[in-house]
Amino acid sequence: MKESKMKEQISYKMKHNVKPVTKRPIIQRTLASVMLLNILCFSAIPAAAALAEPAPAATTTETTASPAETAKPEKLDKVAGVDSLGLQVRSAVLMEPTTGQVLMSLNSDNALPPASMTKMMTEYIVQHEIKQGNLTWDTMVTVQENASLNQGSRIFLAQGDQHTVEELYIAMAVGSANDATVALAEYIAGSEEEFVKMMNDYAQKMGMETAYFANATGLSIKDMPEKYRPADPRETVLSAMDTAKLVKYIVQEHPDFSKYTTIQTYQFRERDQAPIVNLNWMLEANKDVPNFRAFAYEGLDGMKTGFTEEALNTFAGTAERDGLRLISVVMGAETKASRFTETRKVLDYGFNNFEVKQVIDAGSTIEGFETIPVSKGKEQSLPLAIDKSVSFMVPKNSEGKSYTVEAKLDNPTLTAPVQKGTKVGTVTYSYHIDGVKNIQKATVDLIAAEEAEKAGWFKLFLRAIQQFFADLFQSIKNLF
Repeated sequence: MKESKMKEQISYKMKHNVKPVTKRPIIQRTLASVMLLNILCFSAIPAAAALAEPAPAATTTETTASPAETAKPEKLDKVAGVDSLGLQVRSAVLMEPTTGQVLMSLNSDNALPPASMTKMMTEYIVQHEIKQGNLTWDTMVTVQENASLNQGSRIFLAQGDQHTVEELYIAMAVGSANDATVALAEYIAGSEEEFVKMMNDYAQKMGMETAYFANATGLSIKDMPEKYRPADPRETVLSAMDTAKLVKYIVQEHPDFSKYTTIQTYQFRERDQAPIVNLNWMLEANKDVPNFRAFAYEGLDGMKTGFTEEALNTFAGTAERDGLRLISVVMGAETKASRFTETRKVLDYGFNNFEVKQVIDAGSTIEGFETIPVSKGKEQSLPLAIDKSVSFMVPKNSEGKSYTVEAKLDNPTLTAPVQKGTKVGTVTYSYHIDGVKNIQKATVDLIAAEEAEKAGWFKLFLRAIQQFFADLFQSIKNLF
C-alpha cells in the first residue's frame, strides 16, 4: 500500500511539473532582514554617539594647525642702511621702546664692557624698590666701608656718612659716583655681592642675552676695593642691544626718570667747592650752556655715560620728539665728545626716517584662517579675528605694507560651547625694510570673533544621521 501511494505521488508531481521544496529562499529572506536591521541599527549608533561625543567637522585648509606664511612682498619699503652713517664706534643700536623695534644695528649683539652704563641697572632697582614701597626717597642710608673705598668717579663719601636715597641717587645718575652707587646697593641688599645677584636676576627677566654684572658700578674688577672683589673673575659685559633693553624698561616702568637725569648741576653738600655737573652733554637744556651748546640735542632727556680704559667711551641716550621716543646706544667711541656726535648720527637717522604707524586693525581676519570647525555647536564653524592692532616703525610716508603673515592654530577644531574672545592660535607679522637688518616682528592672538553655543541633543541626533548616510552613499559611490 505504501509503495503504491508513493508511486502515485511521484507520478502526480512529474505530470504537473511540481518542483521540490528547498531552503535557499528562506536563507535569502533571512539575510535581507539582517541587512535591513543592521542599516537601522547603525544609523542610530552615530546618533547616539553624537549625544556623547560627536565627530568634529571635517578639517579644511582654513583650519590647518601648520604655519602658513604668505609670499614675501615683491617690493619692500626702503631706507638708507647703517653703512650710510659712517659710525666710528665698536657697536651701536637704535630702538623704539613702545614696540621694541630695532631700527638700526651695528654689532649690537657683541658683549662689551659697558663702563658706567652699568649703573642704569642700579638706578632701575632703586626705583623699583621705591615703587614696591621697600624704601622712599627720604630713607636715610649709612655709608659702609666698601662704598667709602671706591675710586674713580666719586663724591668722597666716608664710612659712617648719612645721606638720603635721593641724594645718593642724584650723585649716581648725574655725576656717576661709584661710592654713592655702592652705598645704595649695600643698603638694598646688605652687600654689593648680594646686590649683584639681584642685577643678574633682573637681567634674565628682561631678556638680556649677553649681560653679566660683576659689580654695581661698571668698574673693572682690578679697580674695585681689593677686600670686596668678587671671587668670580668674569668682568661686567653688556651688548648694545641689552643696554637698549635696560633703558626701555626704565622709560616704560619709571617714566619720571627724567626728573633726575635732566638735572644739569647738583650741590651735594654745602661744603663742596663745586657742584656735581651732569656728564650728559647732549641734554636739550645744554643749548644755553656755552661749553655744551654744540652737543645739545632737541628732546634728549637721558640716560647715562660711561668710560673705562677697556670700554672706551659709551653712552646710552634717549630723546622724544612729537610723541616719538627713541633709544640710542653707542659703545667704544674714541673720545668723550665723539660718543655724543656718533649718538647724534644714530638719533637723527631715526627721527628723520621713521614714524610709528598702525598697519593692522584689531579684529582683522587672516586669509586661510577665517573660520575654525566647531563640534557640538549650533553652527559647525566659528569666525576668527586677531585681538589687537599691530604697529610698526615704518619709513616716513610709507603705508607699511611690506610684511608677511604666519598664523598657527592651537588645535584644528573647537568643541562648543566657546566664549567670544577665546584664544585659538597666534598670528606673527614680520615687517621687512630694505636697508634695515633687523626684521620687525609682532605677535598677536587669534581669537573667536563670536560665541559658539552648544547644540541641543535632537539637532546633534539629526546631524549624526545625516552624516552617516552621507558617508554611506559616498562609500557606495566609490565602489563603482
